[in-house]
Amino acid sequence: MLVIPGQPGKDLCDRNLGVTRRDLLRIGGSGLLGLTLGSMFRLQAQASEGQAAGRPGWGKAKSIIMCYLQGGPSHLDLWDPKENVPDNVRSAFSSISTKLPGVQFTENLPQLAQVNDKFTLIRSMSYTPNGLFNHTAAIYQMMTGYTTDKVSPSGQLEPPNSKDFPNFGSQLVRLRPPTEPMLPFVMLPRPLQESNVVGKGGTAGFLGKSFDPYTLYPDGDDMDMNKMDRIRIDDLQLRPEVFADRLERRAELRQLIDSGMPAIEQAVEQYKLDEYYDRALSLVISGRAREAFDLQREPAALRDRYGRNTFGQSCLLARRLVEAGTRVVELIWPKVANSDNHSWDHHVGLTERMKNRSAPMLDAGLTALIQDLDDRGLLDETLVVAVGEFGRSPQKGVSTSGNGNSADGRDHWPYCYTAVIAGAGIKRGYVHGKSDKTGSAPLEDPVHPGQLLATIYHAFGIDPATIVYNHLNQPRELVKSEAVPQLFA
Repeated sequence: MLVIPGQPGKDLCDRNLGVTRRDLLRIGGSGLLGLTLGSMFRLQAQASEGQAAGRPGWGKAKSIIMCYLQGGPSHLDLWDPKENVPDNVRSAFSSISTKLPGVQFTENLPQLAQVNDKFTLIRSMSYTPNGLFNHTAAIYQMMTGYTTDKVSPSGQLEPPNSKDFPNFGSQLVRLRPPTEPMLPFVMLPRPLQESNVVGKGGTAGFLGKSFDPYTLYPDGDDMDMNKMDRIRIDDLQLRPEVFADRLERRAELRQLIDSGMPAIEQAVEQYKLDEYYDRALSLVISGRAREAFDLQREPAALRDRYGRNTFGQSCLLARRLVEAGTRVVELIWPKVANSDNHSWDHHVGLTERMKNRSAPMLDAGLTALIQDLDDRGLLDETLVVAVGEFGRSPQKGVSTSGNGNSADGRDHWPYCYTAVIAGAGIKRGYVHGKSDKTGSAPLEDPVHPGQLLATIYHAFGIDPATIVYNHLNQPRELVKSEAVPQLFA
């Protein structure tokens, strides 16, 4: 007897799979009819997507810009200030009004305060009940939807490997490949990193290197604010592990680009092109990526609005990339955690560092990005997300993660923080959730990082419960969470 269940199962440990033990027994003989377990999962996913298709926000997004505020910005000192709290909780910064009545930011975000009628503020992000106080562990979950138990003796996660769960961007370009001859997934201007662990949560993992992001990491250290001016068009190189070895004399091919299209076509006539090689060649020939990377094409006044610094110019480049057809841009905050100056990891010297370094760059860059996308009509189909791996402790000068903190510093705090999300069907001028009086925990409508990822997948018309097979050929959901429907208009 063959039964295709229409409703999620009630008696499995993992209910999201939607199959009961009785259904599994019934499906056991279905191989005789040509229906494998994988086929069953695909049919179930199709049925689930059919149900979701009519829900708000489904399939509105064509691209996403993830502004990843690595380091964990303090929600209390940016966009969730608190009044009438003890001195060791209260922000040193004054509160200011915004475009939304009754919604206040701190004085650090005067420009964002004037465009918050264009985005949704989630003030109830939370890892409750299990907090992840380690940067790398929290980054990995935010980017993949999964946690890992593989840690080194120092408490850090192990380096990236082929068994990792894929970054959400890799999943998106696998399930929604771009239609233009353009880089599908770009990560800039630096990798995800904590201490010596570089790139964890930022690769395609078990999907394979063909779905890895194209990484644009300009030369220069993190304090070099002009590094984006030194992007060279010939930085766009074909990755040999992705696009095959059959493209010989790649340097000569790049030189032929400038001498004309016929020469390029003649140079590759003798090759039998596979899928990845063909895609790469189309990308190089089209010139779309080379032009998108050329920030000099933008008016000086607009570049000034974004901010003449690494974050601001990366935001501008992200807009140019999605405009040219890139599906996913992950913009990593250009200063690693566990460092000083404009890092968001404010264990010490929070007041001076936030006021004069990190906050002004965020305020100008994110404001200009949202406004610019909206002015060009791109915000309707471009999802913009700005979020860190966690927030900062409500009480100053206390240790929550084993780190030392000055009286003017806040430690890691995964139990309550804030995210910004805009575009592609997301409500405008909306505040979702509410933190308690000290910003310690959600008072209303908590949103787990997995739910944020599920919301992103939903916006692209992808069921978060879609099955993907890991390196052991085991079925896994994209993320074990559901989208937050209240975020969509």
